[in-house]
Amino acid sequence: MLKKLFVIILIYFIPQVAPAKELPDFTELVEKQGPAVVNISTTQIIRNTQVFPGIPNLPKGDPFFEFFNRFTPQVPRERGNQSLGSGFIISEDGYIMTNAHVVGSADGITVRLTDKREFKAKVIGIDKRTDVALIKIEASGLPKIVPGDPNALKVGEWVVAIGSPFGFDSSVTAGIVSAKGRSLPQENYVPFIQTDAAINPGNSGGPLFNMKGEVIGINSQIYTRNGGSMGLGFAIPIDVAMDVTNQLRTSGKVTRGRIGVTIQEVTRDLAESFGLSKAGGALVSSVEKGGPADKAGIKVSDVILKFDGKALAASSDLPRIVAAEHPGSKVTVQVWRKGESKEIHLTIGEIPNDNQLAQGGSGAGEGENVARLGLVLSELSAEQKNELQVKGGLLVEEVKGTSAARAELRSGDIILAIGNVEVNSLEQFNEALKQIPKGRNVALLVRRDDGAYYIALKLDEK
Repeated sequence: MLKKLFVIILIYFIPQVAPAKELPDFTELVEKQGPAVVNISTTQIIRNTQVFPGIPNLPKGDPFFEFFNRFTPQVPRERGNQSLGSGFIISEDGYIMTNAHVVGSADGITVRLTDKREFKAKVIGIDKRTDVALIKIEASGLPKIVPGDPNALKVGEWVVAIGSPFGFDSSVTAGIVSAKGRSLPQENYVPFIQTDAAINPGNSGGPLFNMKGEVIGINSQIYTRNGGSMGLGFAIPIDVAMDVTNQLRTSGKVTRGRIGVTIQEVTRDLAESFGLSKAGGALVSSVEKGGPADKAGIKVSDVILKFDGKALAASSDLPRIVAAEHPGSKVTVQVWRKGESKEIHLTIGEIPNDNQLAQGGSGAGEGENVARLGLVLSELSAEQKNELQVKGGLLVEEVKGTSAARAELRSGDIILAIGNVEVNSLEQFNEALKQIPKGRNVALLVRRDDGAYYIALKLDEK
């Protein structure tokens, strides 16, 4: 009896170990959603202008043509270049989503389904800004994907990529969401989903699934040093892609909003210099004359905090939010100006083409010392102002102070303003400096090459 009681007590006091959590099973997801993923092969015709390599083109009647024709190997006037990619079916009647870079330069497109059927495809529309393309095959009753909600994604949750890396059809890889809203160089309109699921050449255009079997992104880019996967893959959120393909399907083109400003990130030092409690928003460094922002009254040195009710955690949020607005629509913009919040009503314009904004230059002049900043500055001559198309500004002749050098001010820069105060003379510049307490950061609007930027510089404590 005592022995039995001892065993019961012992069991009662043994710590209960939670059962180990099993790894996810992707088999059902792949079986159900895999048939909607397709292999895309493209052919591009490369046209050569020279028949004989390294030799100018010759007419057939020329005697030298006959000589080179007999003794020099010819290069074909046309040759095919093939490439592979992936895509996925978004409608039962054959609409397929993929990347623009997969089909953008193709002369012929072949789509192969998982049941080995092949179809010739035609391009419905391409949007290079988001790297999204819509193609169509003549078929019906096809399996299709179910789009998910990328905004509901959580960093750390499991995702699955299906595609044709290096031509290996229906390859499945798994990983997690590494980050959301990732900005990449030269990519202003896409808040990328970052994943460590293995993505390789040939995966481009394929889907990224969540564990519900919904597509939450298009696999688009990888960061690599060797041409293969390094655990840094980037997918276009499906809501961005669906908006693009809906426009391509209905009108054959994509319209995007614009407001005509150049912006930069608000660093902690710049936030302090403008009297903001924390870094955030988008600092306006130039305003296009006659553009939507200019007409609405947005000014250089304004910090855009909210656009159409959407808060900007970083400056990179603004281009995406503005681009998603319909041209002609009216929105409210919250800006921080001269130490207080202000609301401005603005009418959205339309992006006309890929070339926009910012012209600039630099000049030379005679030097004066500005000791508090460790700079040698000079006023611009009338000729320099006319050449640079500016009302005023001061030329940086020399950078002497360590603070100025650390802030990466350079000889040849043009200082246009201190904070939101334009400076047209050394007297104005020194007067504006007097208003700023010692040891505080001052924001200088600097024109350099083809752009204008705010630079935060700490004033000498002495």
